[in-house]
Order: sequence, then structure tokens, then C-alpha cells
Amino acid sequence: MKDKDSFINKLRSSNLRLTDQRIQICKALFDRNTTFHFTIKELHKCLLDKFTNKVALATVYNTVQALKDKGYLKEISISSDKTYFDTNVSNHHHFFDLNKKELIDLKDSDVCKVKIKKNLPGKKIQSIEVLVKVANSN
Repeated sequence: MKDKDSFINKLRSSNLRLTDQRIQICKALFDRNTTFHFTIKELHKCLLDKFTNKVALATVYNTVQALKDKGYLKEISISSDKTYFDTNVSNHHHFFDLNKKELIDLKDSDVCKVKIKKNLPGKKIQSIEVLVKVANSN
């Protein structure tokens, strides 16, 4: 179990007021042994199932956005209307299973070096992250 103080520090550094609901959100996100991929609605449902204190969807949304803006979460857009968040903020790649609607980490060693042949004037590439969409083969 992660230290409650680390949750409090994340919330404070994200300029969020400390509440029991926000601490529950941090516990659901960061008190894990593995990476957690989620949508806002999935996280909200997880919180409703796991904790007795109810958490408003707006609180979940605002907390996730503040944590993302501070760099504690990564946002991954699957399509124009589907966004996932990732607790692993390092540069890494993903599979997205279209059938299960599941995001799965890919190690850098699973992807050969990607070469970008085009440059944008005045821009520098900060990272390259590959999203591979997969579906059942039958």
C-alpha cells in the first residue's frame, strides 16, 4: 500500500483541495503494483464499487485532469471520442484491443526504432509513442 502522504503531496502539487474523495481517487489510481489504464467513466465506476463514500463524476474528471496537467497521468487518445489515461507516464507504446476496449502496454524492446522522415519547421520531436489497434482475427 502506498503512503497516504504521497497522495496528499500529489493533490497539493496539483493545486487541488484535499478531500476524502480525492484521496480515494489517488488510492484507486496509484495504490497498485501494475500500470492502470482507464477512462473517466471506468474510474468512476471503480470508485463507486470500491468505496462507501460517493464520488461525483465531475470530481473524478477534475481530479484526473489536474493530475494529468501536473504530469502524474498520461492521456492517450484512441479516437475523437475515446480517451484513456495511464498511470505509467514514461514514454512507451500500447496495443489497443478493439474487441475488449483494453489498452495494453508494449515495451520499447517490442517495437523497432521508428524513423520519422518529415520535420515540422520550428518543432522538435519530444517522443514517439506507437499505438497499435488490434481486433480478433476471425
